[in-house]
Amino acid sequence: MTGGVIVSSIKKVIVVGSGIAALSFAKTISENCQVIMMTKKQFSSSNSMLAQGGIAAAFSAHDSVDQHVQDTLAAGCDHNDDKTVQEIVGFGKHLVQQLVAEGCPFDRNEAGMPQLGKEGAHTSNRILHAGGDQTGKTLVQFLKSQLGSHIHLCEYHHVIDLLVHEGKCVGVVWKDEKGHVHTMTADAVVLSTGGCGSLYETNTNDPSVTGDGLMMAHRAGAQLVDLEFVQFHPTLLTIAGKAVGLVSEAVRGEGAYLEDETGRRIMKGIHPQVDLAPRDVVARAIFHEQQLGHHLYLNIHDIPHFSVRFPAIDAMCQRAGVHMASGRLPVSPGMHFLMGGIKVNEHGETTVQSLFAIGEAACTGLHGANRLASNSLLEGLVLGRKAARRIEQLPKLQKTIPSLSIKEVWSVPTISEAQIRKKMTAYAAIVRDEKGLQTLLDELEQVSFQQINVKDITNEQIELSNQWALAICLVKSALLRTESRGGHYRMDYPKRNDALWRGKQIVHEKGHIHIMKNERIGAEWNVYS
Repeated sequence: MTGGVIVSSIKKVIVVGSGIAALSFAKTISENCQVIMMTKKQFSSSNSMLAQGGIAAAFSAHDSVDQHVQDTLAAGCDHNDDKTVQEIVGFGKHLVQQLVAEGCPFDRNEAGMPQLGKEGAHTSNRILHAGGDQTGKTLVQFLKSQLGSHIHLCEYHHVIDLLVHEGKCVGVVWKDEKGHVHTMTADAVVLSTGGCGSLYETNTNDPSVTGDGLMMAHRAGAQLVDLEFVQFHPTLLTIAGKAVGLVSEAVRGEGAYLEDETGRRIMKGIHPQVDLAPRDVVARAIFHEQQLGHHLYLNIHDIPHFSVRFPAIDAMCQRAGVHMASGRLPVSPGMHFLMGGIKVNEHGETTVQSLFAIGEAACTGLHGANRLASNSLLEGLVLGRKAARRIEQLPKLQKTIPSLSIKEVWSVPTISEAQIRKKMTAYAAIVRDEKGLQTLLDELEQVSFQQINVKDITNEQIELSNQWALAICLVKSALLRTESRGGHYRMDYPKRNDALWRGKQIVHEKGHIHIMKNERIGAEWNVYS
């Protein structure tokens, strides 16, 4: 299979994904760039479309960028990159103000100003929302409406790998709906593929988010970092032991609280911010109560006009058969967000030339060990814009690209996605320890696999291969971090260990654990510290 020749004076960029970060990029990029936005499912298949709560910004006169920064650092357990936090929070406020000025339909109060909600670990009301609890969907539709004719949306284009020539990313390999393999060259490739919610039985992610971008970047030689930091959202509506959807943290921000079957408020005495404590704290508290045999509920009695403020959540509850008059929603935690990902700089550049990553797929250092609520859409807006401006500055690839080899044979494990999810949920979820993690790693590494040619492999088998490899990377990272910090909680190391940052065990650029490329098949990955 071959590449091609880039001869046009127009710079060509491939964006993989269609969420907020990808759309922010596409809205920003100059008309001198042709953008091919590829998504393996429908355009609407993204985590951004599911975002309920809103977007955080120090919009109020009673708030400040500095306070938003401090809340972000506190929630991230001092694992954040301070400079990145300052830049994204500060610039993000400007971009949100710009969206308001452009007419983005945020919910407004009687004075015509955007309503500001409050969520966990925030010390101020700073969450702008739209459609009550449909902020992501509203923002996606608004940004899409602003795209120019130089942006081309390609649905059902399943990007499966990256083309790399002399250390530079020069395009992608993709499959069409009929399973035919194609290549496409470009001056730059931007991965906006989301995280890895599919690794866990209970998660809030769109089913299409299967860690593909992370593993494509990994195979191309990009660094993955902080994979052990996985955030579990405390409140998923749970019926008969099965999660049916997310109940936004904004519900607690409006006055709801967690209680057990007896009406006992479980967060009292756990944290000064009680039910609005950071997500990792609340998720562990619920997990602990469930281990003791308790059933957990979100009491919404104190929220007036719940169906008006949260129409999508109310409709979800009605469909699930919840007796809304009781004022209690049965809830349980579920995997929500990956704080780690593909290591990038302030422009979204990875460690591979001309390869960018934005959104949840990227690890900028903003979130640290635990993401502050509603900072994800903010990060997507900022990094999408900054990546676009950076790519506009890059020189155009003028030379002929020679024949490019692609990954002809894929290793597909003889384990199902359901089995991977079950194992990850049992040993690498809210609470972990060395024995469980090592058991999980041994089981994953011992899985046999079959080798399938790229022409014959199905999309489902590609996703399974990526999930298997990513699970191994995540578990190895979790084993290396012998402390508890944010979303990574070790029962055998329950305390935060700042000595790890100063010592030689895992310290590397402020204590981050990196996963590096290894050409060997399957489970053999290099981890360095």
